[in-house]
Amino acid sequence: MITVKVEDFDQIFQKYLNHLEAGETILLTREGKPVAEIKPTTQKPKALRPFGLSAHKFATPDNFNDPLPAEILDAFEGT
Repeated sequence: MITVKVEDFDQIFQKYLNHLEAGETILLTREGKPVAEIKPTTQKPKALRPFGLSAHKFATPDNFNDPLPAEILDAFEGT
C-alpha cells in the first residue's frame, strides 16, 4: 500500500493513477492521519460476446411479420 499526503496526491495525480491501474491501493493522509483509501476497481472490462452464439438454434416462423390478430391488438390498445 502507498501512503500519500493529500497535497502531494493533488499535485501528481497521474503518477498515482498509474499505481492504481497496476493494482496498488493508496492511503491518503492529512497531517499524518488517514483520510481515505483508494483502491483499484475489481471489475474487469467486459469482452464483446462472439457473434452467432445461437446460430441455428431458433427458427423464425414464416408468419413472423404478419399483422397480429385483432384480439391481441385490442389487448395492447385497451379496447
